[in-house]
Amino acid sequence: MVEETTETINQETGEGAAESTAEGTSEAPKPKPPEFKKPLDKLTAPELREVAMEIPGVTGVHAMKKEELLPIIREYYGIEDEMPEKGKKKKAQKQGVSVSELKSKMMQLREKKKEVQVAKDRKEADILRRRINRLKKMTRKVARG
Repeated sequence: MVEETTETINQETGEGAAESTAEGTSEAPKPKPPEFKKPLDKLTAPELREVAMEIPGVTGVHAMKKEELLPIIREYYGIEDEMPEKGKKKKAQKQGVSVSELKSKMMQLREKKKEVQVAKDRKEADILRRRINRLKKMTRKVARG
């Protein structure tokens, strides 16, 4: 009688081990993402929280911010990250701005900044510094693409 019980236990553990290896080798297919009215990046945080609440194993959704929710949702549904930089490049190209035009504008702003610094208007100098910095970034974007 004792032998029978050990055989059943061994059979049960053998079956359990077979099931666990089968689960480990086969990957579960990604669930189909819900239909969104607008792109994932354009959804608000409360809308993203509703979507994230449906994902099993995710806790603390109500305390998460949009930046934390987006990667979780993308990973679960297998959504590839849309390139936000593409829109920025197109915007610079649509304006038809060339690098030389941007650099000439930067030179004008630098001269104005020197004048403002002599007048000791720190606030205006700071504004000009930021404008120059933005123009530098725009020249790099235009040069890339």
